[in-house]
Amino acid sequence: MKVAKFGGSSVASAEMLEKVANIIKSDAKRKIIVVSAPGKRHPEDTKVTDLFIRLGEQFISGQAIEDTLGKISDRFLSITSELNLSDDIVLRIKNETRRLLNETSNSSLLLDSLKAMGEDSLARVLSAYLNHVGLEATYVNPKDAGIIVSEEPGSAQILEKSYSQIYNLRNREGILVIPGFFGYSEKGTLMTFSRGGSDITGSIVAAGVQADLYENFTDVSSVYCVNPFIVNNPKEISSLTYREMRELSYAGFSVFHDEALIPAFKANIPVCIKNTNDPSAMGTMIVAKKEDNGQPVVGIASDKGFSSIYVRKYLMNREIGFGMHLLNILVEEGISFEHAPSGIDDMSVIIRSDQLTQEKEEILNSRIKNELKADTISIIHGLAMIMLVGEGMSHRVHVASKATKAIAKAGVNIDMINQGSSEVSMMFGVQEKYLDQTVQHLYNEFFIS
Repeated sequence: MKVAKFGGSSVASAEMLEKVANIIKSDAKRKIIVVSAPGKRHPEDTKVTDLFIRLGEQFISGQAIEDTLGKISDRFLSITSELNLSDDIVLRIKNETRRLLNETSNSSLLLDSLKAMGEDSLARVLSAYLNHVGLEATYVNPKDAGIIVSEEPGSAQILEKSYSQIYNLRNREGILVIPGFFGYSEKGTLMTFSRGGSDITGSIVAAGVQADLYENFTDVSSVYCVNPFIVNNPKEISSLTYREMRELSYAGFSVFHDEALIPAFKANIPVCIKNTNDPSAMGTMIVAKKEDNGQPVVGIASDKGFSSIYVRKYLMNREIGFGMHLLNILVEEGISFEHAPSGIDDMSVIIRSDQLTQEKEEILNSRIKNELKADTISIIHGLAMIMLVGEGMSHRVHVASKATKAIAKAGVNIDMINQGSSEVSMMFGVQEKYLDQTVQHLYNEFFIS
């Protein structure tokens, strides 16, 4: 049995849904299908989920919603019309949206319910179309599928008891179409996963039914070893371990939501990334273990938008609990940290810049100075993080020396190195303006020369 998940670009239009149906039809093992909401049809287009979020925000703030609701209806009507399906699903979208707006007083729950409408409606459309082309298919609501989650709007987590219920899907006949991105709490309240959560649903379902393979269909034929917007025609990765993919997805690879593989990883389900536009391509396999091919680095990930909080205090290393107190201040101010390299008398905490406002910076400066009696405090913006990823990297000789040599060739100063905290990755921090040239030199060092 295979579980196949189709992302937003794969279900963005009627033409793409025809391709999806042909892919499902071509392999009888594809018994369970998980879908996203329709994504962008072209770069200037708007994702359906974003339209529903806009509609919810307009309603909450007392603005008119008719124009946005019309755009959503027209988007689905264009799909159902081209597929020669009934427009009952479009009518349901309008009626269900108005019902949610009138009956849901909690704004967080309202937004979750609206965000889920894109996936839910698309699953109904695909199920109807599969039956239209002669396949036996059934829409399955996540509640009926057994997807039970924690009561955390916008960031729900799957509950362990769900998996035994999801396993019962194996006993159902025909093709099952399940909307991604959401589940239900034990009280029966709809809750969404974090953004990109349709990948999480696919992984959960694959683990629950103990699938032989979880296929994730997107708009690329495989994972590239580096961002193709930085390096032209980069090499493709044929095989990755779960740990490598997790590190890469966290550090800027956009193929997967960075939490998506955890259920599949725990259940040891292999994952294959496939291209909806080229389904015969081999794709990239993600597995628990792979043979060592002697290549120390499998991929280079990078991301912008980081800041560093630098704190210096003489004899910091002798002060028990200094690091804990510093991180506690961040917790109390609602700031999460990414990395925390430290020395004898100083410590840096790397955070996402979008968590800082001018007011928040002033509060942090004041608290760290007054509560920790720090000698020096500075907040540096405009940092980029570059991550080299490869299984067993910590045991390989010369990886760090080759990397620093490549960065030196690029004429770039290294602001931060984080090595040793992970067996499969090595992190470098540089100024954002030097990101592209640094990545290009690293790619040449590890994949060309």
